[in-house]
Amino acid sequence: MKRIRNGLICALVLVNAALLVGHAQAQTDYPNRPIHFIVGFAAGGGNDLFARLVLQKFQENTGITAVIENKVGAGGRIAAEFAARQPADGYTVLVGATGQMSIATAIFPDLSYHASNSFIPLNMIASFPLVLVVPADHPAKNVKELVAWAKANPDKSNYGTSSPAFTIASELLKLKTGMPAVAIPYKSSNESNLSVVAGQCLFTISDGPPAIPLVQGGKTRALAVTGSERAPELPDVPSMAEAGFPDVDTQLWSGFFVPAGTPAAIVTKLTTELGKALADPSVQEGLKKMAVTPGGPTGDAFKARIDADIKTFAEVVKAANLTFK
Repeated sequence: MKRIRNGLICALVLVNAALLVGHAQAQTDYPNRPIHFIVGFAAGGGNDLFARLVLQKFQENTGITAVIENKVGAGGRIAAEFAARQPADGYTVLVGATGQMSIATAIFPDLSYHASNSFIPLNMIASFPLVLVVPADHPAKNVKELVAWAKANPDKSNYGTSSPAFTIASELLKLKTGMPAVAIPYKSSNESNLSVVAGQCLFTISDGPPAIPLVQGGKTRALAVTGSERAPELPDVPSMAEAGFPDVDTQLWSGFFVPAGTPAAIVTKLTTELGKALADPSVQEGLKKMAVTPGGPTGDAFKARIDADIKTFAEVVKAANLTFK
């Protein structure tokens, strides 16, 4: 019996040693097959375009095949749920955006994943402020005048919104100024901007790509961009901080994530190589043309940003008594 027991112990030791060697070799050989990058939005959308621009350079630099999979639905949550369930081996990378990560974690208590617990943040791809616009012929020439007008005309004060991100930004403006405004839902931020052109909404706060061409074409007037810095595409438009409302600081972002538990060596390699691609001048210029600021924090600093966002968004939702489906 003693001889059998000793034999079993030796066998287990050998099996464990083999598994450890195999695991180490898997990390050393990584990657030895294509890496799948999961995008939660349709091809041609902002996050998809960001990813394709960066990953083209990533492939050129490394020779690694990057396969983009668009898993559309539920504001990107279907893609995040899928990515969170995949093996933590570095072969599945989520291209995550604020809405499906920080905001979803803050507003959906039954979410099956958590933005910073279910994933390891790698690199922020880009970030961007939002733009507050009103009809081109509206008498309000700045944010304070808009607030005063809304308070004097509460029955005419409404705003267009097409996502929780834009709703939260608008409700944050209301909380910080005391202005009234009723949300009017639209299917896209392009539609909400056009509703301002048509005079159906007093204002909208949205992403830059649909808003900026209308501002530049004189169809709407931009009163401010969220945050503390002006947008290069709208150099004459003040930031919310300059307008007197520094706490209206909603910034959206896009970034790369891997499932929690991914080995540190793989995390480091991906972060390094994606960082090199992001730093390429042609990638930087391409991102800037899409009205975003390239790059941003990585690793733990990116995680800290996400956790801070979750806290802020949750506080706004609670203070404004918002519910989302």
